[in-house]
Amino acid sequence: MSANPSTIASRFLPSLLLFWLTLAVNAVRADQSQFVNVKMETRASQSMQSTVSQIANESTQPVWLAYEVPSFAGDNSCCGTYNREDRQSDCGICNLEHEHRDSILDRSFSKTLKLEASSQLTALLRIDQKHVMRIGIASANCTLDAGGLRVVWLTGVKPEDSVNFLAQYVKDEDHRDDGESLRAQALMAIAQHADPSADRVLASFVAADQPTWLREKTSFWLGASRGKSGLTLLEKMAKDDSSSEVRAKVAFALFVSHESAAVDDIIRMAKDDPVAHVRGQALFWLAQKAGQKASATITGAIQDDPDTEVKKKAVFALSQMPKDEGIPKLIQIAQTNKNSEVRKQAMFWLGQSQDPRAVAFFEKILSQ
Repeated sequence: MSANPSTIASRFLPSLLLFWLTLAVNAVRADQSQFVNVKMETRASQSMQSTVSQIANESTQPVWLAYEVPSFAGDNSCCGTYNREDRQSDCGICNLEHEHRDSILDRSFSKTLKLEASSQLTALLRIDQKHVMRIGIASANCTLDAGGLRVVWLTGVKPEDSVNFLAQYVKDEDHRDDGESLRAQALMAIAQHADPSADRVLASFVAADQPTWLREKTSFWLGASRGKSGLTLLEKMAKDDSSSEVRAKVAFALFVSHESAAVDDIIRMAKDDPVAHVRGQALFWLAQKAGQKASATITGAIQDDPDTEVKKKAVFALSQMPKDEGIPKLIQIAQTNKNSEVRKQAMFWLGQSQDPRAVAFFEKILSQ
């Protein structure tokens, strides 16, 4: 069954809300001082797997493990929420033990200084009943309220060791908490590691032999947080992935990418993908990007695409563009397009726009 653009967005926007929103001090390093309401101890980590297993086996009460990982400078994480555009927002206090589970962590606001982004993140693992139950990240300067629980600060954690440890949770479908699955949390955390090992692991997740769900979810983070290396993988997926549903998700991943070349890749998908559904999805996300390239591709699809359903989706895409660009083109299509279904679609979206130019157009038609 084909998914519409709103379905794709609804699947990925919760992940979108799991990440960035920071005010970390530039070059500040994560450390124990960011915790309050806590029973803190420090332990050296030789191996993530053995250290986590040891702490899990010896703990009779819930415990948080925390350690520092390198993050892409400027990528903003606070309490597991995401807002890459607003890099100067207040972070406040992250309440690790709040009962609200819509996000990995919960945040309350306090007056804080608006500072620059950090190159470090704090990785967080919550252990209960001998198992890791939750995984999260927070920016290095966010105050973390541990709710009176014990927090073990791990020193000496190597980024590659962290990535490989988290990867096992991504692949294990049995690891779930009451809300977002651990594998989704672990995937998000891996994507924030500014280390070549993260690129290698993410590349392995989108290999042809991996499950469809994993390729889909990984594609989002490739676009959202991996920059040029992520774009390279998305370009390959857009051309080579055998699943049209995965390629449709790739179109969305290209939309959330901040790499300028991503627009050209969405355009290519809108023109050349062999599946009409994928071309339609690409047209929708292209419309959200807007601009001259988007307009030309969308109107080209209305004129030249052989599939009427793709033409209709392209008309809808025009309705999503800024009105000064979209409304005149919709009026032109309603007046001149040879396909009656396309003309009807243009008329429908003109009616929904409530734009004065559309009203004048309908008055002219009715007065003839």
